[in-house]
Amino acid sequence: MSSLPPEDTKLVVLAKATRARTGAAEGAALRDLDGRTYAGATVDLASLQVSALGVAIAMAVASGAKGAEAAVVLTEGEVSPADLDALRDFAGTGVTVHQGTPAGAVENTLTS
Repeated sequence: MSSLPPEDTKLVVLAKATRARTGAAEGAALRDLDGRTYAGATVDLASLQVSALGVAIAMAVASGAKGAEAAVVLTEGEVSPADLDALRDFAGTGVTVHQGTPAGAVENTLTS
């Protein structure tokens, strides 16, 4: 995590805390073009399933954000292609996405 830019390190901390607080499978955080951050955790209800990144994107859109600079997804698996598609729909291509373990160790960096 220390090799990340400081602002991206903050996203890791936010995603980790959100996941831990909710006990969810995934935690995510996103920084918009104005520097505002949004955090999300997996929603897994009988009638609604949303990934952690999906929640963070929805919060940004609902807040009027016009794009994203970077995102972090902490998960046991991989960042889903559907999540990357949603991020592209919202913010276009080239957005940095750090993928890491639930404990916050960043293992991979992707782009939308």
